[in-house]
Amino acid sequence: MEPRGFRHYLQSHFLDTTFKGLYHANAFDMALLIPYFIVLITLAFYGMHRYQLVYLYYKHRKNKVTEPESHFTELPRVTIQLPIFNEQYVIDRLVDCVCKMEYPREKLQIQVLDDSTDETVDVARGVVERYAALGHDIVYLHRTNRQGFKAGALDAGLKSSTGEFVAIFDADFTPHADWLMKVIHHFANPEIGMVQTRWAHLNRSYSFLTEVEAILLDGHFILEHGGRSRAGVFFNFNGTAGMWRRKAIDDAGGWEHDTLTEDTDLSYRSQLAGWKFRYLQDVECPAELPIEMTAFKTQQARWAKGLIQCSKKDLPKVLRANVKRREKIEAWYHLTANISYPLMIVLSTLLLPAMVIRFYQGWFQMLYIDIPLFLASTFSISSFYLVSQKELFPKTWYRTFLFLPALMALGIGLTLTNTKAVMEALVGHQTPFARTPKYRVTDKKDTAIAAKKYRRRLGWIPYLELLVGTYFALTVWYAIANENFITVPFLVLFVFGYWYTGLMSLLQGRFDSMLRDRIEEQSPKPYPVGV
Repeated sequence: MEPRGFRHYLQSHFLDTTFKGLYHANAFDMALLIPYFIVLITLAFYGMHRYQLVYLYYKHRKNKVTEPESHFTELPRVTIQLPIFNEQYVIDRLVDCVCKMEYPREKLQIQVLDDSTDETVDVARGVVERYAALGHDIVYLHRTNRQGFKAGALDAGLKSSTGEFVAIFDADFTPHADWLMKVIHHFANPEIGMVQTRWAHLNRSYSFLTEVEAILLDGHFILEHGGRSRAGVFFNFNGTAGMWRRKAIDDAGGWEHDTLTEDTDLSYRSQLAGWKFRYLQDVECPAELPIEMTAFKTQQARWAKGLIQCSKKDLPKVLRANVKRREKIEAWYHLTANISYPLMIVLSTLLLPAMVIRFYQGWFQMLYIDIPLFLASTFSISSFYLVSQKELFPKTWYRTFLFLPALMALGIGLTLTNTKAVMEALVGHQTPFARTPKYRVTDKKDTAIAAKKYRRRLGWIPYLELLVGTYFALTVWYAIANENFITVPFLVLFVFGYWYTGLMSLLQGRFDSMLRDRIEEQSPKPYPVGV
């Protein structure tokens, strides 16, 4: 049936009921609309939760932690753990930053926990030997079996650690010299088991992608961590740029590696054991953002799968625990949020036919049913990230408006990758810990000499993303042909999101093919070591 004929059929089908303001759906319509509204309402609940986090952030602003209540009279011994895997381009920079920290050398132990299988072994060992010769208490521990991946490395390091407190930094982080002194005194409160600091971004302005990534992470660290910590509910250690009390790790049962987000798993177990966590929003720890779409998608998929694994493992414990109802509700939203990705797949399938049916029911029904649900599930994303940028950059936050369409589209474009990850978690399919490669690229003049070596294989997902994007491009044409203009802006977001993630996965990093011969000849150049 041609578009115009279909439109006339729908008009005649709904004409009488539209004017009456009522609609008696037939079986076919109900088969589309019931799952459509179930999915949309569920997504709207998660969208409304973003508003709730903003509300908690501002309602409890007086609970923002800045200075510690008291200070140690004598500084305690601290162990810094640096877990790495094939990080030859950034390990020297990390060790240099850590060794420059303002803390008594006799009370600071540094562990380089290396599971590498490439030249990183020689690079890391050499860096450790140089700093050990300069008088630093730094040791190099290399494993060959990678049992437990990062969690296994951290646990192995604890067996020989000497610190009462343990700070952890991933390979791409560059902590400031005063980081330890800003954090350690918060542990003078004996109830504090973990202190998390905020990630900043070394290469925020590198590309359009890194700008969007930075906004996404800022939303997490400002409003999710900020709102939850201020409201006194559970929140999580982010795996890096934080410090633990050793006893809080032990009381929780130690590091376990049955999830891909071992940091969140340990966080919930530790808080259930009675330990309090603290978030320092004003203490920054800069790090690199992934510069390639494939690396970014790998990172997001690992987090999505890991949180669902934690929801299966830890959420039942939280719901049975003797904690406040609001803590249980917030834990539910936090650990199950990524279920929205499979729901987005369902919504993608039902969006056009459902919106066409709803459109021909009449404008009034769309205005008071569909539009509020769409605003709850989509506009909340915009407001969430606008608020976070306003908090961080009060003078330039309005620039965020330029990135909002891309931010929303990117979230849609991640749907296929993250849905695969979520479904693997739900069915219990175990996969290895997939690292996010670090290229030591912070601005355009840098050449990603590590890109060829560490770039991940693409698989079939980018091609499917292009195919799905093409489907939505056809639905845009179909919606315009049927004068269903109200659906077009939403559909365009789907087109852009799927095409952007698919094309960037296939093309990004391949424009420098003329440099490949040069890359082969280049070797890692150590970061200048400061004495």
